[in-house]
Parts: sequence; C-alpha cells; structure tokens
Amino acid sequence: MRTVYLKLTVLICLVLTFTLAVPVDAQRRKDREKQPEKSEETGIRLEEESVTAEGMKFMMKDEPDRALPIFEKMVQFNPQNAAAHYLIASALIKLEKFDDAITSSKKAYDLDKENIFYAQQLAELYAKRRKYPEAAQIYESLVAKNPENIEYGIELAAVYVFNDQFDKAIETYNTLEKSMGVTEEITHQKQQLYLRQNNLDKALAEAKKLIAAEPAEVGYRVELAEMLIAYDRIVEAVVPLEEALKINPDEAQAHVLLADIYRRNGDVQKCNQELKLVFANPNLDADPKIRVLTGYLTMLKTETELNEAVALAKQLVETHPNESKANVIYGDLLMRQGKKAEARDMYLKAASMDPAVFQVWGAILQLDGDLNQVDSMLVHSEKALELFPNQGLFWYSNGTAHLMKKNFKEAISSLEESLKLIGEQPQMVPVIHAQLGDAYNGIGEHEKSDAAYELALKANPDNDHVLNNYSYFLSLRKEKLDLALKMSEKLVQQHQNNPTYLDTYAWVLYIRKDYKKAKEFLEKAMLDSNSVSGTIVEHYGDVLFKLGERDNAVAQWKKAKRMGETTELLDKKIATGALHEQ
Repeated sequence: MRTVYLKLTVLICLVLTFTLAVPVDAQRRKDREKQPEKSEETGIRLEEESVTAEGMKFMMKDEPDRALPIFEKMVQFNPQNAAAHYLIASALIKLEKFDDAITSSKKAYDLDKENIFYAQQLAELYAKRRKYPEAAQIYESLVAKNPENIEYGIELAAVYVFNDQFDKAIETYNTLEKSMGVTEEITHQKQQLYLRQNNLDKALAEAKKLIAAEPAEVGYRVELAEMLIAYDRIVEAVVPLEEALKINPDEAQAHVLLADIYRRNGDVQKCNQELKLVFANPNLDADPKIRVLTGYLTMLKTETELNEAVALAKQLVETHPNESKANVIYGDLLMRQGKKAEARDMYLKAASMDPAVFQVWGAILQLDGDLNQVDSMLVHSEKALELFPNQGLFWYSNGTAHLMKKNFKEAISSLEESLKLIGEQPQMVPVIHAQLGDAYNGIGEHEKSDAAYELALKANPDNDHVLNNYSYFLSLRKEKLDLALKMSEKLVQQHQNNPTYLDTYAWVLYIRKDYKKAKEFLEKAMLDSNSVSGTIVEHYGDVLFKLGERDNAVAQWKKAKRMGETTELLDKKIATGALHEQ
C-alpha cells in the first residue's frame, strides 16, 4: 500500500471545504457589506477560519501534536464538519495513533461519502490495520465511481492480495489490463499470484504474453527461462534463451543460464564455453558469474577441467578486482592446485575487502600454519581477534604462534582463552591441553605442564605430540622415568622409523643409564639422513662418550655443531673433549 501523506493542494482544498461548510446565505453577505458592524455570527466564522489556518500551519511544519488540539476545537465549533474530522485523523496518523485515526476518518467519510480524500484516507487506514474487507469495500466504491482512475484498481488488487483473495486480485488486474493494455508491472503481479496458487502454467502464459506484447525485449525471454529453471523444467528453458541470444548475442544473463543448464546436465565442455563468453563481459555483475562458477566447481574431475576453472576464476578476479567472493573462489581453486602461498594471498585480499567473513580468516590462519609462517600467523590471528574476539579457534592460532616464538606467557594466556571459548568444537580441547603442556613447561611450571599433558592423553592416549614431548621433558628433569620410558616405548612401537621419536626413546634410555640400547636406537634414528637433526647427532656423541668412545664422541659433537639445533653445552664438550651435563 502507498504511504499515507498530506499534499499541500489537499490541505488547501480542505481549508476551503471548512470555510464553505459554515452556511452563510447571499442576503446575509449583502447585509454584512452594508453594515460596518460585525454580527455575532460573522465573528464566530472569522474565529473558526483563524483556528483552521493555525492548525494547518502546524501540520505544514510537521508538528501534528500541536495541530491536533486545534482541529479538535474545530469539531467543537461544528461537529458535522467532515473536513475537521479528516484533519484530526491526519494529525493522529502522523502521531501513529492509527486506531484513533480510524474513528475520526470514518466520521469524515460517513459525513461525506463523495469526497475521495476522505475515502482514500479511511481505506488506507483500514489496510494498515489489516481490516482488509473494510478497505476493499471502499476501494470497490472508488473503482465503481472512477473507473478511469488506475490507482484505485491497483490499491484494490493489493488489498485482495493481503487478504489472500487471489482470484479477486487477478480479476481486478485483468480489468485494469483491459484499460491499460499488457504492462510489465501488472503481468508480474499476476505471475506471482498464479505461482502462489501453484498454477505454473498460467504464470508461464503471463510471461509469454509479455514476450508477445514486446517481442524485441530480450529480458522477458530470460525471465521466462529463469521461471522454467526454478521449477525444474530445464529442457524448455533452452528455447527462450537461444531466442534471446539471437536477438542479442551479448545478453550475458542468457549465457549464464545456459551455462547453468549445461552444468546441471553434466556437459562440462559446453558449460565452459558459455562461461568464457560470460566472464569476458565486463558489463555483467560479479554475482551471477560467481553463482555459476561455484556450481561449475562441483563438476570438475580432471586436471584439465581444474586448470580451465582456475583460468576463469583468475579472469573473474581481474574483471572484478574489488569483489571479495571472487577472490575467495580463486583462492579455493589455488588450494586445490596445492598453491598454498598464492591461495593465502587471495584470501588476504578478500579479507581486506570484506573483513567480516569468519571462514576466510580461518583459511588464512590454517595456511599460515601449513606454510610455517609464524610471524604471519601471529599478525593475522591478532587481526582476526579484533573482529571475532569470541572465536576460540582464533585464540588457539594466536597461542600457537606465541608458543612457536617461545613467548610462553602470552601463549598460555591465549590458549587458556581458547579453552574457554572452544565449546562448539570439543575435539580441539585435548589439542589445546597439549599446547598448554608445552607452554607451561617453557616457563618451568612443571606441575601444570604435566597436568595438561595428562588431560590430553586422557582424551587421546595415542597423541604422538604429547607422548613425545611429555616423555622427553620428564627425562630432562629426571623425573617419573618409568612413565617416560613407557610413553616413549609406545611411541616407537607405533612409529618405528621416525628419527625424532627414536631419539626421544634413546634419550630416556640414556638417562636410565641403558647406554647400549640408547646407542642402538640412535643409530637407527640416524639411518634417515634427510631427517637427522643436530640434536640427535649430539645425543649420539654423548652416548658414545659414556660407552668409552671418546674420540668418536668428539667427532659426532663437531658434526652436530655444523648441523645446528644443539644444546648450549656443545661448545664446551668440543673444547674439553669431555661430557658436560646440566
């Protein structure tokens, strides 16, 4: 329904209406002109006119609360003045007191049913308060009296629609159509009504009627195809689309819909041909391209098809560089190609355009971790937390980055926060406990570290990370060595060729003074030359020294020095040719 409002011309007319409503015959006017003295009746009349003007002034200044008591005073002067009741209703409408407005508006209408302003006001109020039968009755009267006024018919049809009287609404639109001819607005209204009645055939007939009325209008054929596609009559949609492209070969939406049809039919080649035409058109909005490309991605099976999709996504980004979703799609495809750094860059661009997408930040942080770019993870997690301070995963990423940079206190703070907020992903809880075990160990709070590790193992007794770190740290502290041996032994049984885990087990054996067995497992760890670290080689030198092989031990320490990743005591060992332990 259209908004209820007062036009200046209407207000002027109503002022005149009020003036004429006070009966003064011609003879009385002549007598007044002859006599300079004002009669009592003339004085009342002038006072009423003054009151009216004052009220109208406040209405024009948009001060209905000040106008209302003045209009009410007008009714006191003359309770039968319809214009005064109308103005009271007008002020009440502006004050949003619609039920009270109906009362005054109805009085105006009852006093003068021929006045179209009164009728319109009351009908609109009825419609606003969902009194549709009452509103329809007035509009029916207006249509009957003024059949040439199209607006009344449109309002009447709208009231029928609101009251779920679709047949009457369609009948009203048909009547309007006879007067106006086929129009886009009315045809679309009828289409929607037919669809709400589950009468697709009649809705399609309306679409075809529009095409017949304006055969050169390409958009109507596209609309027909869209309706057919929406109701899974895919095959029928091809014809109007092909007709549209004959009229205008550059009609991008027709290409988009055809591509979508070919996608549904599994014809990747034809879909790709249409997409190339679509994506080459810079005048087409990004949204339909994104929609079709997103569907196209589900069809990709071969490396060639993936490469073609990447080319399309790249073209999409180049054509719409400021479209966040386009950059996300391109990033997704680069991920499928294993190009993690490039994918991360696309996600960062998307986040700079639309920072409020949680999933994009999640992808960025995941890739920071995969790329082992700790500084980037720290910066990006802090940015993500500014936007999503209640997301436990982002606190976890931040804590992990701090842990990797050995900022142990900051890591503990972030990881503890993530533990509070991770409720929707309970599988992350033992992972966080594992990280907390490392962080607490880093600041020497061994009791808290051990407790965190125990919680992690309770949830997953086979957690490789915890079994390795917990047992190794216990061996360094020379505490709970039976537990350390049990955990490290379990680890090497499950991962018999992992150099790191073999080194941990060997070191536990070393602390327990089982040097021969420690040597055996260290030599096994050193078989994989690509994975051997300086720490493993240094440990091997320590074991050799304990076994009395001093020269060989020094040679191993020197080798470890060249490799890096050693203890602080290595230089002293090399310089003295003797073992030094913490």
